Amino acid sequence: MASLMPAADIALTIYGVSGRDGVTEPALELRLADLAAMPRTTVRITLDGKSHTFEGVLVYEALKRAGQPFGDQLRKAQLVKYALLSAHDGYRTLFALPEFDPAFTAAAALIADRMDGQPLPVNKGPLRLVVPGEKVGARSIFMLERIDIQNAPEPMR
Repeated sequence: MASLMPAADIALTIYGVSGRDGVTEPALELRLADLAAMPRTTVRITLDGKSHTFEGVLVYEALKRAGQPFGDQLRKAQLVKYALLSAHDGYRTLFALPEFDPAFTAAAALIADRMDGQPLPVNKGPLRLVVPGEKVGARSIFMLERIDIQNAPEPMR
């Protein structure tokens, strides 16, 4: 079965890490081969009563490679930034940056490119966000293609 895009094409684009609002250039563009060469993680989750093993790259690793500060640098102004993850079909979900940082949490949000030892099915891939430990799974995204780092708006007074 053919993939949605050739392996040489960009699979995931990360924007906004520079901290400048309105920046249109990506901070990082990753191809499937780039993701395959990064540190890999495997997680096991249950979907519809059946256990599956997903393999891929932690969101943390991708954002760190894009230049996003984490650990001791994820303080003050960095704590009011968030990640907006978007799928090819327009589905979006939001995470606070500390939700990806191992210095803050044991959660391991994963940019998966393999399920049960095989590439993701065409209608679910080539990338999927997998969030182990979430009870509902609504923030899991099929066909993940973009991550935008943005500043939270100032509170209304």
